[in-house]
Amino acid sequence: MVSEKKKESVLAGFKAFLMRGNVVDLAVAVVIGAAFTNIVNSVVKGIISPVVGAIGTQSLDGYKTCIKNPCVIGADGQPTGVEILWGSVLNATLTFVITAAVVYFLMVLPMAKYLAKQEARRRAREGVQETMEITELEVLKEIRDTLVAQRANGGGAGPAGSRDVF
Repeated sequence: MVSEKKKESVLAGFKAFLMRGNVVDLAVAVVIGAAFTNIVNSVVKGIISPVVGAIGTQSLDGYKTCIKNPCVIGADGQPTGVEILWGSVLNATLTFVITAAVVYFLMVLPMAKYLAKQEARRRAREGVQETMEITELEVLKEIRDTLVAQRANGGGAGPAGSRDVF
């Protein structure tokens, strides 16, 4: 019986963990990130690489530097020498920058503007409510002061034996 309760509490805790907003947000971010990766890779392959290809080669992966000669493929099919594949690094960097730009301009910036508008509307509503509350409070204070002044002057006294509330 103890193991059943422990098992239920572990499963309940796991369920609570999965239902947190952070986990769901993270899952959505991963899915959207995967979709953006395909889009960005297509942009790099279809637009950036041909533009670079107009200057040099079609594939950025082809850019490399040999730091230990000879940098060729040997008779056994194995490369000889030491190559720095800086074209691959450039390709990955461009992919990252484009991904970051797409996410920022298509998701972060519009969401930040939307949230700022929502916050401004909320503040405006609270400001109106505070103004109404302050105005109402001021009116009540004036009524109280008028009643106190009337009682002090002897006017507006109630029935005999009545007690002052103020």
